[in-house]
Amino acid sequence: MTSAFYPGSFDPVTYGHLDIIRRGAEIFDELIVAVLDNKAKTPLFSVEERVRMLENVTRDFPNVKIDSFSGLLIDYAAQKNIHVAIRGLRAITDFEYELQMAQLNRLLSKGKLDTMFLTTTLEYAYLSSSSVKEIAMFGGDISQCVPEQVAKVVYDRYHIAR
Repeated sequence: MTSAFYPGSFDPVTYGHLDIIRRGAEIFDELIVAVLDNKAKTPLFSVEERVRMLENVTRDFPNVKIDSFSGLLIDYAAQKNIHVAIRGLRAITDFEYELQMAQLNRLLSKGKLDTMFLTTTLEYAYLSSSSVKEIAMFGGDISQCVPEQVAKVVYDRYHIAR
């Protein structure tokens, strides 16, 4: 069985994330979507809330599992005995950062962790969780960016009636 994991903040999960999840699930027998609890950031949603959102929007993917972790990516990969991390790329600026992280993770894991890059479908190349939050904060329409149930939770968090 081939397994991979897709780490990220997913604060909130967007259609761009779901595009990478769907495609990763088609490539691997098992895909774990791993929500990072990053102590250096102040997310809009707790780890538990992000896990629930992801479980809700991925329930139709039988080989996708949702998990959470904190700490180093390489430690999580070793704990799960997974040797491939998936990362999505929207633009060349993403590539520079992601390439450095992939090389560092490979070095720190002593060659046991590879990174597979999937370029985001052009339809979602503009999407980021940050832009979704900013649009929602000002009462804008995020229905083209996130699934309906995620949009509701985001608007609720900002106390915006829709």
